[in-house]
Amino acid sequence: MFTNNEIIETIDMLDNRHLDVRTVTLSLSLVDCIDSSVGKCCDKVYEKITRVCKRLVPVCESLSKRFGVEIVNKRIAVTPISIIGASCGGYTELCKTLDRAGRELGVDFIGGYSALVHKSATAAENAFLDTLPQALSETEIVCGSVNVASSKTGINLDAVGKLGRVIKDLAYRTRDINSFGCGKLVVFCNAVDDNPFMAGAFTGISEGDCSVNVGVSGPGVVEYEINKHPDYDITSVCELIKRTAFKITRLGQLIGSAAAKELGLPCGIVDLSLAPTPAVGDSVARVLESIGLSRVGSCGTTAALALLNDAVKKGGVMAANRVGGLSGAFIPVSEDAGMIDAVRAGALNIEKLEAMTAVCSVGLDMIAVPGDTSAAVISAMIADECAIGMINNKTTAVRIVPVYGKTVGDEVDFGGLFGTAPIMAVNGGDPSAFIARGGVVPPPIHANKN
Repeated sequence: MFTNNEIIETIDMLDNRHLDVRTVTLSLSLVDCIDSSVGKCCDKVYEKITRVCKRLVPVCESLSKRFGVEIVNKRIAVTPISIIGASCGGYTELCKTLDRAGRELGVDFIGGYSALVHKSATAAENAFLDTLPQALSETEIVCGSVNVASSKTGINLDAVGKLGRVIKDLAYRTRDINSFGCGKLVVFCNAVDDNPFMAGAFTGISEGDCSVNVGVSGPGVVEYEINKHPDYDITSVCELIKRTAFKITRLGQLIGSAAAKELGLPCGIVDLSLAPTPAVGDSVARVLESIGLSRVGSCGTTAALALLNDAVKKGGVMAANRVGGLSGAFIPVSEDAGMIDAVRAGALNIEKLEAMTAVCSVGLDMIAVPGDTSAAVISAMIADECAIGMINNKTTAVRIVPVYGKTVGDEVDFGGLFGTAPIMAVNGGDPSAFIARGGVVPPPIHANKN
């Protein structure tokens, strides 16, 4: 039974503290759609998506009204298209098919224009990587990702080098919308099979035919609870975050279970990440500052983020039947009002963000850099993040936007949840000789566990 105070507290979280379900993502395998004919493969993909996912948006809207909880995004994640299209080669056609199906159903995004090349890439996968700029620039809601490294296989530096050039090309092709096409592409180390968050969501080959995955949010709730107790020591703050994360995650489990039941599909995982938005009162940066930092980016930021990330996971894991995805605290720059302010104030730079990624969920996320940043520098940033993920056996990623025609001091508005991005300075060194070597960075010694 819930006490009156607990019920009132939850209502306050929903009404005043930006608590929401960030996404309900239907994970869908397309393996049974593989065909040597491009046309037949596209037809099978379109038919399966529109048939299995046709009730996703209506069900989410109905649940939102029933429970009084905003479900911000309705999404679909599919099997990596590099696998589905390998036998027919119609990658761009398949991307446009995904876009058409998703828009017809009214979902916000559809993820899975993806490839897994962390050890090496086949000729077909290299051909797929070459299609990324065209495919993502000519579609509206399709998101893509490439896993280029893992703790078990090392870093595929050939793929890393190619993706620097892909990102530059994509930035140019979408220059009329502030190069936002790059915001739909994530480069991973240790990508997971059940991530419900875009732009990196895809349905891994270890997943079943379909399931319902949920991503929760609630940094505003955590900030509010911490601010109520300025006298707490750090141990007590951690306990407070754990209890708050438990409540937030229970909401996600409730919505996920209800959505799965309504759709007649298995309930998958709850990703208990604290996902911020540009709205005031919904910032991970402000949570860190409520712990005691004068400004995110100052000394102590990495330590504060580490305890936040750990406490969120410890509190949330007991509240869900199955925790998965990325889980922890996200630190995207453009999508977090506090991060944006810290960059504007000069308190937060890329080097500090890189240090923070060693202890948080994911990595260098939604960072805008000058449009003349070279492909080699972008590749080197990806390699650095992959090294952090590989050595620490965690998921890291890069979602970087070299904004065509912009430089340090400028700002760009991506709109909606994607927010505003101050153009951040990049280290002026030239890593092109390192990237040009290619090959594979071997996995760490602790990868040899068998």
